Parts: sequence; structure tokens; C-alpha cells
Amino acid sequence: MYTLILLQSILSMKNSPDQFDEVTLLITHYNRSASLERLLATFCQINCRFNNVIVSDDGSKIEHQEKLKQLQDELGFTLITTAHNRGLGNNINKGQDAVKTPYTLYIQEDFVPKPQFAKHFKDALQFMQQDASLDTVRFYSYFKYPYTKPYGKGYSQMLFKKSIWYSNHLKFYCYSDHPHLRRSDFFSKFGRYPEGIKGDQTEFEMALSYIKKNGKGLLYDDFTGIIDQANSDSEPSTMERNSWRANRDFISQILRSVYLKYRLIKNSWQLANFK
Repeated sequence: MYTLILLQSILSMKNSPDQFDEVTLLITHYNRSASLERLLATFCQINCRFNNVIVSDDGSKIEHQEKLKQLQDELGFTLITTAHNRGLGNNINKGQDAVKTPYTLYIQEDFVPKPQFAKHFKDALQFMQQDASLDTVRFYSYFKYPYTKPYGKGYSQMLFKKSIWYSNHLKFYCYSDHPHLRRSDFFSKFGRYPEGIKGDQTEFEMALSYIKKNGKGLLYDDFTGIIDQANSDSEPSTMERNSWRANRDFISQILRSVYLKYRLIKNSWQLANFK
């Protein structure tokens, strides 16, 4: 368990060279208070500080709520709660509403920044400050975005290709709820996250909005090199995904190929009709 002394220093040391006064760290949380504590401690260890830390909880179980209040008392971060679970969209929306700084570093509680994170985060923030057309900078992804061009300092710009002849279905994930830096007026351009639906659908509808409204985003080329996702048996991932697509037998591969062609057509139709 991380020591109280280690955790208490996360909001101190205002003269630290890695103090990001224009950035709020927004963390969404649900039933993984040990992971949250690890995340906060790791930011402390890598000497990375923010103007404010907001933890948005989605109606966690009582034992996690008690831990959240303990951490809040020790650290003084802003804690936003809800009486019951209302889903990913609501959790991000209410957290983002509380941000007062120009920029938001959004991250879920089960991620862990690596020692080199602060160095590359500085570059990302500088890009955002210098390029008013830039909406997001992503630090993690499950996969390499299929269509990019180099941007600088290890980052590439994601290029959405509308034509169906650009047939890699992963192109629709130009936006992701994985850790990223964004402008805090993100909602004014892309709208709020849809609520009352499953988390993966929430994320995908925001991706459609991002593409439809000409979002401009970067992704760090070594997309697992500066931050990682770490789930434990005691606090596993809360997102369930279909596992059959990962099967490598012949029949599964044929079915996957057919499914991906269907998915490309379906997603293209969804984008064309998205409002």
C-alpha cells in the first residue's frame, strides 16, 4: 500500500518543473479505489503535478466510497459522486463540468503513467498551446491508428479517410476514451457524452461526433510506451468485450473477415447519418 506521505505530495510542490498549472487531471472511477490510489501515487513518483485533481465516481460500492473519502481527506482533491451507477457518459460529463482550467488530462483509474510520461506530456501540451486547431492528444491505444502523418516529437496526426476504399475499420476510432489531453471546452464542439447506454457505445458515438465535426487529434507513436493499463484480479476491468473475434482457428478467421466488412459498411452508414 502506498504511504500517506507519498500521496500527500501530489498536490504540493507548486514550483515543481513538472507543474502543469493550465491542466486539470480528471479521473473517472468505479469500484477500483486501490487502482486510483496507485494512479495518484504514480503521478507523484514521476513528479507530475496539476492545477487540480478531480475524481468523478459512478456510484461505487460502499467500501470504495469510504476509501475515496479517506483519500480526499488526505489529498484534498475534488470528489464528485452520484447516488447510483449512471454509466460512463454521465461519469465523464459531470467530471468535465467541474473543470476550470483550459486543458483537461482525462484518464480512467486503472492506468499507470510511466517515468517518461511527463516529458512527452509537456510536448503534447505545447502542441495544444501552439496549434488552436488541435482538439486532442492521445497517449494510449490498443492498436496503431491506420492512417497517419508525422507531426513531431514522436507524435502523429490521425487522418480519417472517408472513402470506403480505405477499408481498415479501425479508422473510426480517431477518438477514444483512453488517456488523452483535450481542451476543456471539448463539449462546445463535439457535444456531451451520450448517457443511458453501454460504455463502448458511448465511446463510439463520441468517436462519430469527433469525426463528423472534423476533430483534429494526435496519437503518440509508441502508444503503450508512456502509459499502460493495469488491471488486477481484485479490481478487474469493468468493460466486457467479445472474445470470439480473437480466436485464430480457420472458421473464426473467416467469420471475422466477413464481420469486419460488415462493420466497415455499418460504421460508414452510421457516420453519414450521424447528427
